Amino acid sequence: MSRPSIAEKRKTFRKLHEVGCFVIPNPWNVGSARYLQGLGFQALATTSSGYAHSLGYPDGGLSRDQVLAHFREMAHATDVPLNADFEDGLADDLDGLAENVTHCVATGVAGLSIEDSPNNGKTPLYDLDTAVARVKAARTAIDRAGGDVVFTARAEGFIRGVPDLADVIRRLKAYKAVGADCLYAPGIKTREQIEAVIEAVAPTPVNFLNSGAFGYAVAEIAAMGVRRISVGGSLARVAMHAFIRAATEIAKDGTFDGFAGLISNAELNSFFAADRKENPS
Repeated sequence: MSRPSIAEKRKTFRKLHEVGCFVIPNPWNVGSARYLQGLGFQALATTSSGYAHSLGYPDGGLSRDQVLAHFREMAHATDVPLNADFEDGLADDLDGLAENVTHCVATGVAGLSIEDSPNNGKTPLYDLDTAVARVKAARTAIDRAGGDVVFTARAEGFIRGVPDLADVIRRLKAYKAVGADCLYAPGIKTREQIEAVIEAVAPTPVNFLNSGAFGYAVAEIAAMGVRRISVGGSLARVAMHAFIRAATEIAKDGTFDGFAGLISNAELNSFFAADRKENPS
């Protein structure tokens, strides 16, 4: 059985955004990606924080080449579409942003997202005019590379200390106007916030970050009009949290109760052996 081509995965990803609602979980390495694929998820997305933490860096601390190599590895290790969490595009200037987006498209991803918050941490958000110019530059770079990659523009205010819903909506509408295929406001939580964003930018698809215990099931989120549900770095933090708890218990108490109920080595071997047989890479 042949594996889907990059073009086929991009076509599939774009079609997923046309109707309904789908969950796009965020693996942080090839093993977690292939396991999620094995569970039947139709698409996956990288997590900048999950991958950075797995390498011992803070979120935003990796080089462009490290990030691009990760995208390439993940895109070619799985048969479902992959969306790239490309942070701020890893460039402050427009030419650098366009160049990096071009390199990102070349890794084989089916989609990519760009934030309106600079990675340098000096200011929480780019001003609106600058942010719009950056979305336009990314859109142009994608179009020059073929235009089939789904482009998500992110309004970061709620997770950057500027929780102003009116400003977030203003930004998302501006990003839509210059060509974003999907819109994303991480950090909004309430039904009123979610529905206000969806109504303001309709019919453009909206991604909702369900990274906390908000109490929403997939069906409830879908009923609000959300097209795509991601979880950010939460799955990676679940793994790190379990590791820290078990390791801390050993270090402080000299006990190993944290190992109770673990999936066995044999079970993991069986899954990945079957997965490799069915989906060789």
